[in-house]
Amino acid sequence: MLSYLLFVLGLGFLVKGAGFLINGATSLAKHLKVNDLVIGLTIVSFGTSMPELVVSLIASIKGSSGIALGNVLGSNIANTLLILGVSAIIVPLTVRRSTALSEIPYSIIAALLLGFLANASFIETDTRLEITRFDGVVFLIFFVFYIYYTFFISRDREGENITSKYPDKGLNFSIILIITGIIMLFLGGRWVINGAIKMASALGISEGIIGLTVVAVGTSLPELVTSAVAAYRKNMDIAVGNVIGSNIFNIVFILGICSLVRPLPFESINNGDIMVVVSSAMVLLIALIAGKRYTITRAAGFFFLLAYIAYIYWLLIR
Repeated sequence: MLSYLLFVLGLGFLVKGAGFLINGATSLAKHLKVNDLVIGLTIVSFGTSMPELVVSLIASIKGSSGIALGNVLGSNIANTLLILGVSAIIVPLTVRRSTALSEIPYSIIAALLLGFLANASFIETDTRLEITRFDGVVFLIFFVFYIYYTFFISRDREGENITSKYPDKGLNFSIILIITGIIMLFLGGRWVINGAIKMASALGISEGIIGLTVVAVGTSLPELVTSAVAAYRKNMDIAVGNVIGSNIFNIVFILGICSLVRPLPFESINNGDIMVVVSSAMVLLIALIAGKRYTITRAAGFFFLLAYIAYIYWLLIR
């Protein structure tokens, strides 16, 4: 009973924490003269990905690679198809040209890198598939390049003032809001996941399916709330940048850290999930390029939701 109460309380923490995080991030952006896109790709993405990091890290330490890997893959799929689908239905999402032509391709490369490293063996001599510590180092190198790129964007767009509609709450208060939001998202994510896992386990669902569905959707709730609220407030850079940044962060940082702690056994069946990650990102890229002014339309949002439902159905029958 306590798990179910914490599950409901966790949902409330996720909603309120997302609000604190967005307010603090946008205020910090104005105070430091950094644009919303960079804030969404770094601070917000890191904060909303904290549940994925904690769950995958604990699962990795315990040797539950199905949950650790499934959580990352399932979260990325949910981020693109479910979260951007819901956000685009709330209001069509117009993004920057660089988001479509730089950040999204980077997320595709990260997913392809995961597929390559998981199926290749540079160190081991046996035929066992796993994400090794060497692979983890490669992921973290890509993460460093990504962080450098986001700060390069910040310098390149230093003159832009796209956060003028948000009040500057001051540096200290902005940091307090961000930290409070991250803590609430972290606690809320943990409570939601614990309750969801117990409910799923009671139904006899396998560890891999739990990781790809219940855990993935549960840990993606902060991204969902953050992007949906940002879309409602017409803050498109955070709504989209949060998702794309989180997808990159999930693969290159979370899997990098987890595989350094303990190599992750990789099942060949997960190649299908990696292909879904790549395909969903490519469909997103096509939708943006085909749309007017790099916009994800409501029609595209509905298509993403239907695609996510089809993916869940495929998981249950495969």
